[in-house]
Parts: sequence; C-alpha cells; structure tokens
Amino acid sequence: MGLVRFLNLLSKNPRKPNLPALCIRSLPTHSQKSIKNQNFIFNSLPGHKTSFGYPPTLHRIIYRLIHDDLTPKKLSFGPYEKNPAEAKLEQDAAKICTLLSSRSDSHIDELLEYASIEVTPSFVVEVLKRLSNAGVIAMSFFTWAEKQKGFKYNTESYNALIEALGKIKQFKLIWNLLNDMKSRKLLNKDTFALISRRYARARKVEEAIEAFERIEEFGFKLETSDFNRLIDTLSKSRHVEKANKVFDKMKKRRFVPDIKSYTILLEGWGKEHNLLRLDEVYREMKDEGFEPDVVTYGILISAYCKAKKYDRAIELFHEMEAKNCKPSPHVFCTLINGLGSEKRLSEALQFFERSKSCGFAPEAPTYNSLVGAYCWSMQMDDAFRVIDEMRKNSVGPNSRTYDIILLHLIKARRTKDAYLVFQKMSSEPHCEPTVSTYEIIVRMFCNEERVDMAMQVWAQMKAKGVLPGMHMFSDLINSLCFENKLDDACKYFQEMLDAGIRPPAKMFSNLKQALLDEGKKDTALNLARKIDKLRKIPLVGGGQ
Repeated sequence: MGLVRFLNLLSKNPRKPNLPALCIRSLPTHSQKSIKNQNFIFNSLPGHKTSFGYPPTLHRIIYRLIHDDLTPKKLSFGPYEKNPAEAKLEQDAAKICTLLSSRSDSHIDELLEYASIEVTPSFVVEVLKRLSNAGVIAMSFFTWAEKQKGFKYNTESYNALIEALGKIKQFKLIWNLLNDMKSRKLLNKDTFALISRRYARARKVEEAIEAFERIEEFGFKLETSDFNRLIDTLSKSRHVEKANKVFDKMKKRRFVPDIKSYTILLEGWGKEHNLLRLDEVYREMKDEGFEPDVVTYGILISAYCKAKKYDRAIELFHEMEAKNCKPSPHVFCTLINGLGSEKRLSEALQFFERSKSCGFAPEAPTYNSLVGAYCWSMQMDDAFRVIDEMRKNSVGPNSRTYDIILLHLIKARRTKDAYLVFQKMSSEPHCEPTVSTYEIIVRMFCNEERVDMAMQVWAQMKAKGVLPGMHMFSDLINSLCFENKLDDACKYFQEMLDAGIRPPAKMFSNLKQALLDEGKKDTALNLARKIDKLRKIPLVGGGQ
C-alpha cells in the first residue's frame, strides 16, 4: 500500500492537508547555514552530534519505542472505541492542562474558578500525570484540588505529584509530602522506589541509596524484591557500576540474591555495551546455581543485539530452544528490531514468521518491530502495509508505530511525507500524538530552518494539553537564538522557568550570548537572576 493510499485510510473523510511549503534539500545542496544550525541546536544536548539533526544511535530510540511497553492494550468496547467515561476524563484533564500552561502568570484559583470540572480522585491523577513535565504547575494544581469538593487523598495522586516534583529536583518538598502520606496511611514502598529513581536520574546516586535505606525508618520491612528494585533503579539510570557495587556489598549479608538480581545486572551491563562485565555476572549467576530462564536469555540476546553481535544473539536463541526454553514475544521483538536495523531484513522477517509459528498472535510491539525493520531498509510501502494489517487484526497501530515511521522518514529527508503522516495521526484512534511525537516534529522543523512551523506545532501541542520537557525547550530556544528571534526565545525560556524546569547550562549560554551580542545585557542578567532564584528558593511547603 502506497503512502497516499495509506494517508487516505487514516481519515474517514480524506482531505488535502494544510501543508506548508517546506524547504526540502538534497544532501549535496544542503547549505552551510543549515549545517551550522543543526550543530548549534544539538551541541546543547549530550551525545546529539548528528547529520540531519538525528543521533547516530537512532536504533536505540526506535528500540525504546518498541520495547517500552510489551503489554498489549486490551480495549473494553472494541478495537477502536474508547470507554466514554475514560474519554471524558482525558478531555477534561487536557482542558485543565491547556488552561494552566497557557496562563502560568495567573493565580490558579482565578484560572479554574469557572472551569466546571468535577474533581474526582481519578481526575486529579490524570491531570498530575499530564503535568509530569511541569512540577511547579503540578504543585499549584494539587494545592488547589485539595480545597475542592470531591477531592480525596490517595497514594496514586501523591506519587504522580512526587514524580513531577522529582523532575525539577524539589526533593525537600518531596520528603514533606512523604510525611503527609505517612500521616494519612497512604505510604507504600512504591513511593520510595519512585524517589530513589528521581534521585538517580538527577545523578544523586548516594541520595538514591539513602532514600532506599529510609524504608525501614518508615516502618517497612526490606525484602529481596526491594533490594532488586534499588539495583534496577541504579542500572536503568546509567549507574550500573554503582549498582554492581551495591549488589556485591549487600548480597548474602543483607539479602539473598535470586535470579532476578542477576538479570537486572545483566541488563545494565548490556545497555552499557560492556560484554566483558556481562559475561562475568552471567558466570557468577551460573556458579550460584541459577540456570538462565526466558527472561535471562531475552536480556542476553538484547545485549548482543545492542553490541551489533547479531550472530551471537541468534546462537543464544538456538541455545534456548535446545534447552526447551520457549522464546517470548520480547525475544522475537528484539531479534526483528536488531536484524532489521542492520538491514538483514530477510532474517528479521523469518523471526516474525517464526513467532507466529510458536503460537504467538502478533501484538503491537511485535508489529512495531516489523514496521521498523522495513523502515531501516526504506521499504516504506511494506511498512504501511503492516500498519494496515495491524488495523485489520485490531492490535493497533498506536502512536509509537507512527513515531517509528516519522523518525525514518525524517532520516531519509522525506520531511514533507513526515509532516503529512503527523497531520493525519489524530484522526486514527489511539494514535493521538504524544510528547515524543511533538518533539520529533518540532526538532524536524528546527533543523529545516522552519522555526515558524516549529512554533505552530508547539502551539498545537499546548492546545491539546501536552506539555514539553527540557530537551524540547532546548531545541526550540536554541533554534530561535540562531534565527535571532530573541523575543520569542525569551518567551519560551520564561515558559520553561514557569514550569520549574532548570535550563541546561549550554542552552542558557547560547541564549545569554545571543542577548549580549544584541546589546541586551539587562535581559540576560534578569534571566540569570530568575535561574538562580529557581535553584535556591523551594516551592511552597518546601522548607524542612
């Protein structure tokens, strides 16, 4: 199925989209200015040195899109029909988030006075989750909601608020909230795990371990599963070396490791592409009497795929079969995605067929890995055909499917096609663009020197109640600086501060230098003072 037919199928009423005239250049005519722009934008983010504004580790991004959620979504009313109550909840939450993020300078009581929204526990949780990238606004909303009729404290709403505050490093306030949860008997171990994760993501490793240690102080008993969760938190936050040290220090003295303890470390070393340490942990695991199970094999296969040692990954697949260890859908996804990224398409297709012969009805992640495999070989018509098959089999597509398509179209310089697909996404059930999708498109326009379109997409995103994260702000602000649109750059910078997001040093350096070059020293100093205030002054309730 070709792209035009595919796009028409996305909408019940096909129409010609309002497509701007994009400047789409071939590589030989790519201007020096554009190349400079791309470097300027991405040098502000670690590891983002690219051609065309996309990292050389594109396969990692697509791997995450495919594997973040291997649980198929079961729909209550049919393949494309959403629960009406759930749909209304999402609409109300989006409306509130749009209102809050568009008028951050106004008092929340004034903004929501005439909102006519029923404040239920599920509504509060939904709003807080949507405000995950705007901790200051999330705290203001929670404080407002506490005073409304129908509000009830629950663990989920507290945890959603703690997640948002953790992203802006408001840890003093988080511990105050933890004490509130204890007094209301709403505290559980999940809250401590969440706090440890936010510390680890903020590169505060010792504090992450201390948060774990305080579990007993709050009256809980530590079990092996809790130690595993700490090791997992450190590993997934790119601190696997420290995770391994914690494991070595605590094993057999404070907890008895199980097979999951070892698979967590295997996964951590695999993500670091450190096969030597992975083999050491694997040998220790076997020496302790643990035989690899399907999860272990899946992690090993994934590690070798990440290291581009696909033949070894296939050997492990055959080994697990020989040991009567039935491969899981995750294993097939890993191999399809890995082989596809290496343009070994025929082998990827063989594993897709093999997954079906093993009795697994293809799920959305499996189909997504197949879509990605076709995209790596630029067989886009086949990728669209797979999406059509997903639709017929009522297992998708979803927004991640389209994120994969978008990334590959942009990588292939098919910017116009990418924008067409993006415009049509909202008309397909369960494919509403996510913050990840908007980030892809905003970045695309920034790198095409169409910052006007980037701002237009940004406005569309905000109107949907989707809030940007730090990297998305950085992309847009850096691009505006390059285009010398400093008033707009300052506007978005202020929006970033209002959400409580601390700007990356490199991005602020770019903005400050651009302001100084234009003789706007006072503006630069004012922004610097605001950053300093954000760092030093905690939010309301933050004293401890």
